Parts: sequence; structure tokens; C-alpha cells
Amino acid sequence: MIKNDFDYETKNNHLMIGGVDSVELAHKYGTPLVVYDVSKIREQISHFKSVFEDNHVDYEVSYASKAFASVATYQIMKQENCHIDVVSGGEIYTALKAGFPMDKVSFHGNNKSAEELKMAVENHVGVIMLDNFHEIELLSKILNDLDTQTNVMLRITPGISAHTHEYDQTGQVDSKFGFDVESKQAEKALEIVLNNPRMNMLGIHAHIGSQIFEVNGFVMAAEKLVDLSADWHQKFGYQPEVLNVGGGFGIKYSEEDDPIAPEKFVDAIVKAIKQRSNQKGLNLPAIWIEPGRSIIGPAGYNLYTIGSRKDVPEIKSYITVDGGMGDNIRPALYQAKYEAVLANKANDEPESNAVRIAGKYCESGDILIQNINLPHIEPGDVLAMFATGAYGYAMASNYNLNLKPAVVFVENGQDKLVIKRQSYEDLVRLDLEY
Repeated sequence: MIKNDFDYETKNNHLMIGGVDSVELAHKYGTPLVVYDVSKIREQISHFKSVFEDNHVDYEVSYASKAFASVATYQIMKQENCHIDVVSGGEIYTALKAGFPMDKVSFHGNNKSAEELKMAVENHVGVIMLDNFHEIELLSKILNDLDTQTNVMLRITPGISAHTHEYDQTGQVDSKFGFDVESKQAEKALEIVLNNPRMNMLGIHAHIGSQIFEVNGFVMAAEKLVDLSADWHQKFGYQPEVLNVGGGFGIKYSEEDDPIAPEKFVDAIVKAIKQRSNQKGLNLPAIWIEPGRSIIGPAGYNLYTIGSRKDVPEIKSYITVDGGMGDNIRPALYQAKYEAVLANKANDEPESNAVRIAGKYCESGDILIQNINLPHIEPGDVLAMFATGAYGYAMASNYNLNLKPAVVFVENGQDKLVIKRQSYEDLVRLDLEY
């Protein structure tokens, strides 16, 4: 096997994923196809856990479900003894179907419905992340009606902006998420919760954004959480059991990206919390993180079959695949960049003229890759895009009434279908005649 610069293996000139020939996967399951190398998922979880254990702190690695939620994904997280965070009733339901332990679930969201909150309470979700005053009122009523209690944490906006796409920033003051610290919203929320005997105030949560490459923002957020803890300890005699610093650790999508290893972010965060807690005379809290993209993203591959070609003289050639923005909207939504290879010609030398990889959807913006050099391309070739595991299938749609792809997990040379490809009948199953 030959290992190339962008961390992929080949055999007989074919791209290998988890010991399985990707071209054979494309032929067996059809394309578009989403493939996950499960060993990469397990490996990254292990790296995160090792950081905490080496630093001798209590912790949880809480997988951020929004990156990619499915029954099989939750089963992997259960096998790895992970915590998960969910953001909807649908994710709670899927976790239940997977047999995931509800005490290791935290429920996020800035507009949880009464029905979703009741579902969380009735199924004994481990902790509910309170995001606003309306939600505190809703949850209080539900707890009273059900005559029960629950763990809660406050999500705060620490006033720290991450260096990332503006849509991926969540920690700044001007955000739809959480209680603002500077205006004392967070302090007011704390008082309400502490005075409610049905709510056990477990800790504080902050999340500054996604796809972040710099450590400084995380360290600043961690220190701010400790400072806030010290302030609340002095004023209210309250000390958080848990500081949850969120996720957002950046990964490599293209050759332009040069992220540090995700676990190095965590090491810096843990050391900052330990040092600051010691300075403030506080007990060291448990430290939780919520990685999604950094666990699942690098493990994912999208396989497409190449169809038509359009050559625009003196501009560029458009190479069209049988998927596009319906199974990966990130390039259209965020101008996200990806790398790819021809899976059936993985070691061939690329041609000098760059091409543009276009999707099949009726939108001019449906371009998966703007500029890439590939070997000689023919209809029927299989294109494999790297690092598509996060927010691809999770945001997939039936735009143009195209079918959502199948999802396959591979590990140790074995492949298993974990999500079936939609059928045309699936598209109209909920439709009613007029």
C-alpha cells in the first residue's frame, strides 16, 4: 500500500478506506455514497481521552451529535464510553433507538419546545443546557407537572469571538445562544436556578465557534469560565461541578489548512483551567468538551460517479458528479474547500489543467470543488472527497427531489450498510393528495 500526502492509502491503484476498496464500495452500494472509517473515529476519541487522563482530571468527551447523528453513530459512541450532546427531539429519539444511556446525554438548543423538554425529562436525559429565560420557565413548569428534578447547566456567551466564518461564531456577545455575562443576564439566570429546588445547577457551558485553528480563544474562554466561577462562589457560595468548554476544534479540509492536532487544543484548555482554578483557590471541576467535527469529519468520505463534462475555452472545464449540494451543502453555504482523488486512478499523475467539480442540482452555485488537478477523467470514474464526515449527510436535503445517499461504515476490512439509500417511494410517503 502507498500512503499519500493527504493521508490516504491505495492498493492496486484504488483508494482504500478502512481496509476496503472504495471502488468496490461504489459498485456495491451505488453513488453518491457516504463512507466512514470507524477506526479513525475511535482513534480520535482515544486521543481526547488520553489528554484528560494524562492531566489527571475528571472529564467527559461529549460527541456533538449535530455533526452526524444516526443509530450506528450513537452505538459507536456507547462502545467508546462517550457522552453525547443532542439538540432536538429527533436526536433524543435516535439515541433512544440506539440504546444509548440517557444519563450520558446533554440537551442543547436555543428554542427547545415544551414537548422536547418533556421528552428529555421523562427519558431522564443527564443534563439540560439552559439557553434563555423562557426555557427556564418552560422547564420549571414541566418539572412541577411531573413532580421531578433534573440537572441543568447554564450556557453563557463569554464575549469571545472565534477566528472563523461569521456563521460559525457563537461565543460573542451578539449571538442567538446563551446568557450574556457582561450584562449580568447569566448572573440573573443563576439566581433563578439556584432558587428552584427542582433544578440541580451542575455547571457552566460556553462554546466559542467552529472550525477554529487557534488555541488562544479556547484558553481565554476557559479562563473566563473559571473567573466567573470564582465570582459566583464569592457572591452566592456556588461552585460549578462541571466546566463545559464546548468544541469547535478545526480539522484539515484542504491543503491550505494547517490545524494543530485537536487534542492539543484540549491539553491547553485543561492546563489553563487547572492553573486558573489554583490561582482562584477553587476546587478543580470536571472538564467537558463537545467535539463533533474533529471526531467524525476526517473519518468521512463522499464517493461520486463522474458523468458529463463541459469545457469552457480559456476558462475551465466543469466535471459533473451524481451528487452535490444535496449531500454536501457546505461549499455552497460556507464556501468550504475540499480535496479529492479519482478513487479508481488514485496513484495516476494529475493533468496540468485544473477542473471544477460541479454537482447535478439546478443551482449555479452547486460547485463542490472550484479548482483541482486530477488524472485524465472519463465518465464512470469514481471521485472520492476527503473529510466529509461532518455536516454533510447531517444537512442533506431532497432538493430537486433527489434521493439522500446511503451511509456505510467500514472497519478492519469489513463494510456494513448503516443508513439505506432513500427510494422514490420514500420521497412521497408523507405526501397527501389534494
